[in-house]
Amino acid sequence: MPNGQLSPAGRAEALARLARTEYDVLVIGGGVTGAGAALDAAARGLSVALVEMRDYAAGTSSRSGKLIHGGLRYLERFDFGLVRESLRERRLLLKDLAPHLVKPIRFLYPLRRRVWERAYVGAGLLLYDTIGGAGALPRHRHLSRRAVRGLAPGVRQSGLIGAITFYDAQVDDARHTLELVRTAAAHGADVASAVKVIGLETSGGAVRGAHVRDLESGETFTIRAGHVVNATGVWTDGVRALAGGRPGFNVQASKGVHIMVPRERIRSDVSLFVRAEDSVLFVRGWRRHWLIGTTDTAWAAGLDHPAATSTDLDYLLRNVNAALETELTRDDIDGVFAGLRPLIRGDAGTTSRLSREHAVETSVPGLTTIAGGKYTTYRIMARDAIDAAVKGLGRATPPSRTESVPLLGAVGYAATRARAGELAASAGLTAAQMDHLLGRYGSLTEDLIAMIIERPELGRPVEGAPDYLLAEAVHAVTHEGALHLDDVLTRRTHIAIETRDRGAAAARAIAPVIGAELGWDDERVRQELALSLARIEAELAAQRLPDDESAMAARDAVRDPRLRVADGERL
Repeated sequence: MPNGQLSPAGRAEALARLARTEYDVLVIGGGVTGAGAALDAAARGLSVALVEMRDYAAGTSSRSGKLIHGGLRYLERFDFGLVRESLRERRLLLKDLAPHLVKPIRFLYPLRRRVWERAYVGAGLLLYDTIGGAGALPRHRHLSRRAVRGLAPGVRQSGLIGAITFYDAQVDDARHTLELVRTAAAHGADVASAVKVIGLETSGGAVRGAHVRDLESGETFTIRAGHVVNATGVWTDGVRALAGGRPGFNVQASKGVHIMVPRERIRSDVSLFVRAEDSVLFVRGWRRHWLIGTTDTAWAAGLDHPAATSTDLDYLLRNVNAALETELTRDDIDGVFAGLRPLIRGDAGTTSRLSREHAVETSVPGLTTIAGGKYTTYRIMARDAIDAAVKGLGRATPPSRTESVPLLGAVGYAATRARAGELAASAGLTAAQMDHLLGRYGSLTEDLIAMIIERPELGRPVEGAPDYLLAEAVHAVTHEGALHLDDVLTRRTHIAIETRDRGAAAARAIAPVIGAELGWDDERVRQELALSLARIEAELAAQRLPDDESAMAARDAVRDPRLRVADGERL
């Protein structure tokens, strides 16, 4: 796929190759770990296939806390190895691999009337500044109560004795995962979304590929490979069970819920790190909003569409309000999203204490499973999975080289940013619009500029979501593999969680535009729009219910179209 472009025609060609080629490695799962594994293998010169059941990053990798961080709270558990590894990866992403998508973010940690707290937190942050990623970001600073009032007047003053500020990094997770997929494709990997594994191909007692169904057409075929990597997150146990054998670990799903509230509702120039009842909350700036989360509760319901409940929202509001002068209410919430973390099951009890480290095993010859971990360490997880996979290929294979393989949008990013004024003028864009594009696409912004120059109408803002341009919706289907309206609203953009109407107006504006690119007739446009509007209503209904079981019943009323095809339905 030249330049990693994921076009409709390119998908058809990739499907044809998947059906006739025998690969060195087949990766199942298009989240950050699977995408990272595909890039790791392709960068070593291996032939690689990657399949994803729904859309790239459709699961956990678009519903994370959107942080690249060492895990400050892990220091309290003396998990220095995980923190050191995470901070090293943070430095790589900030400086080399994805500087357009990973940005520094400054946090304020309020200190209350506990004499020991300043020394305790300060000692932890000194370690945080010096192990692993030293020098990547400014060091922590101690602030007086007066300084806190000037920097974050919205922080509750009662009992406040000062604060400490420190730095971490933020990432657009869905875009980062997508660029990993595109970079893998640019290195020769064959990738396809909406391809579900329905069985594993075995020969001589070893796994040698997978039987799959194209969920857009319903057709089935077999992908053959020397080794299969199971990188399916919370779906790990189900895929692994297709091969039999005795697994050495299992995966426990943990639900994390985040909310978005407008920037003006919290008066602060910096993001906040506050203690919650049983963990911590991050209140971080996200464009025009504050992104607040997360919850951490065991999840035993269906894996496809985790739902936020009234109880989840109450927890977040109650805990964040304990740190604020002016309380937030339900009416302040513009967006909500829920995701599932794939934790390695242990005996620790609550999910907030289950391991965030990852595990790799080859329980059946030819099948390696990778699970657990955290978004920040995806590259290490991918490396470890491919290291295990290549042992069964019977030939020498180069070591991982992804430490020095920047993502597509990072290549030439500095040069593109230097030309920002010239590029904006050529397309009739404002400086703010150009900065928005650079922060989402990096050097790939030039593809969108060329599109707008050729079709000036695509330079218009999206109705109902004016921070985005119509060109971004078209680019999502011509270059980024989006197959459905929800792919554009929830992952290629974040309109579904950044607008008060949850993307309803934007859906009406975008559906006919992308439909023209994807060959939809009027009836298909109507169906896609109806599905998106129904999803919005189902999620809002779930958020009025108190528990996971009832919320899931409301949410499951709307099925992902790819999964409907898997169950024999058709759009």
